[in-house]
Amino acid sequence: MAKKDEAGTNQSPAGFNVVDFFKETKEELDKVVWPSRQQLFSESAGVLLMIMLSATLIYL
Repeated sequence: MAKKDEAGTNQSPAGFNVVDFFKETKEELDKVVWPSRQQLFSESAGVLLMIMLSATLIYL
């Protein structure tokens, strides 16, 4: 029971803060490693090829 009480103390008494939410969201998006345009196209082509292959095998 003591662990439940401790878990509840980590929440801020003010509740949800929109400014902090957007600030933290921006910080998290800055950590994302975005793919290059060439990598995006080649991996998308690979996914589409595998989808078409799987759909063809299911159809047959």
